[in-house]
Amino acid sequence: MGGYELFKPEHRRRSSLLAGLLLVGVGIVIGIVTASDLGWLPFGHAVPEAPLKLTPAATPPPAAYVGGDRNFVQVAKAVTPAVVNIFTTRTGKGGEGPHAMPFDDPLFRRFFGEEFFRRFEAPRERKERSLGSGVIVEPTGLIITNNHVVSKADEIKVFLSDKREFKAKLIGTDSKTDLAVLKVEAEGLHTIPWSDSDKLEVGEFVLAVGNPFGLTQTVTLGIVSAVGRASMGIAEYEDFIQTDAAINPGNSGGALVNARGELIGINTAIFSQSGGNMGIGFAVPSNMVRSILEQLVRSGKVVRGWLGVSIQELSPELASQFGLEEPKGVLVSDVLDNSPAKKAGLERGDVIVEYDGKPVENPTQLRNHVAQTLVGKKAVVKFIRAKAPRTVEVTIAEQPKTVAQAGGEEGGESIKPSGLLSSLDVRELNGDLAGRLGLAAGERGVVIVRVRPGSVAEEAGLKEGDLILEVNRKPVPNLKTYEKIAAKTGKDETVLLLIKRQGRTTFVTLKS
Repeated sequence: MGGYELFKPEHRRRSSLLAGLLLVGVGIVIGIVTASDLGWLPFGHAVPEAPLKLTPAATPPPAAYVGGDRNFVQVAKAVTPAVVNIFTTRTGKGGEGPHAMPFDDPLFRRFFGEEFFRRFEAPRERKERSLGSGVIVEPTGLIITNNHVVSKADEIKVFLSDKREFKAKLIGTDSKTDLAVLKVEAEGLHTIPWSDSDKLEVGEFVLAVGNPFGLTQTVTLGIVSAVGRASMGIAEYEDFIQTDAAINPGNSGGALVNARGELIGINTAIFSQSGGNMGIGFAVPSNMVRSILEQLVRSGKVVRGWLGVSIQELSPELASQFGLEEPKGVLVSDVLDNSPAKKAGLERGDVIVEYDGKPVENPTQLRNHVAQTLVGKKAVVKFIRAKAPRTVEVTIAEQPKTVAQAGGEEGGESIKPSGLLSSLDVRELNGDLAGRLGLAAGERGVVIVRVRPGSVAEEAGLKEGDLILEVNRKPVPNLKTYEKIAAKTGKDETVLLLIKRQGRTTFVTLKS
């Protein structure tokens, strides 16, 4: 009965009234929201009086990037034929076993058993194989790659993109830059045009081309993350281009090209904790590659220029000690006898700011510039001495093959100066100490025999065995002079030391 009562006339009238009220309420809500959006009410969202005007770009994008990914397609097609796969083998031999026993006699083998004879058989030769990449730089078959790709190889084979295979001849290697040059007997090969790597800028698009994990003709895209990377421990002479373009094992020796399809570097190493790509790869810049290539092709070896100075980073503290407003340039901590720098008049304490027309910002930069200078060339060096700018012309010589090394250990009585030097125990240099440190018989100074743990001296990098030559630019030929100068240093006064370690002199600041 209850269900039937819902359809009585009075109930129907009540339902119609409620439905009408509900529709009116919905209409009011919609009206308020619409009026608010149109700006007719003093609250809610308002339509801007005028459409938003976008500011046009100050300059159009470079022509090299116009066309988006189509441009990279064209670059990839142009450069991949010049990137080759390098396959090397190296034969290794184990120790020698006895040869008097008749190992191959079946009767003996059945009697003693195969396991017995395996203990005495000479190990068989094993072949170690490696894969890498290379870049064709001359149509006549010159190929640049990494030294570690072909090092100690007995046989080197090169596979081109068109499936042709060649045996390669090793023209020369340079372990100090990890580069090597190969030659195959072929003509009319594809090459990649060179680019001036000195003009490369952070943020430029780059393509890495190579054969990672043996996967030939692989192309990856990224940008230049940094330039001038050094002190990585990869090679002796480092000026790496850093990129996030994926570089993996097998990419070594491959090409790093810009968006114009020009060679800007040779892929050399990766920074990885897993062995795979982590977005940090390094390439030798093209200008350094060309210099090494030309020398290896011409003479089979690399001859580097030599200035004859010991240099170090110019920190803000050192800049202040030498009266400079900002730490620009590199500090000369020593000038070697009979060196080009000595003959030109450079002195310890000079700050080199420019070399052969190129600004100098750090020691690695100057070292690379000098090393790539032709022997016999006159280079103009600009420097600051006693706050005044000066210029000299230096005739670059060939870098000596030997480098002085020294080391030593000390003990015995020592003195304990005051101030920041109180964290050092020193002893006057004598013949016995000089011999143990590998120093010349006529060397003079005081030797650090102990550095207090946790002291300012330890934080500054001073070590036992360092020879102190100067304190605050004043020579300390003996212990008495050192004590006299050290006694005048205040408790919180910054102290400038000139030390000698392993044949090299360096300025060090002690600052409270």
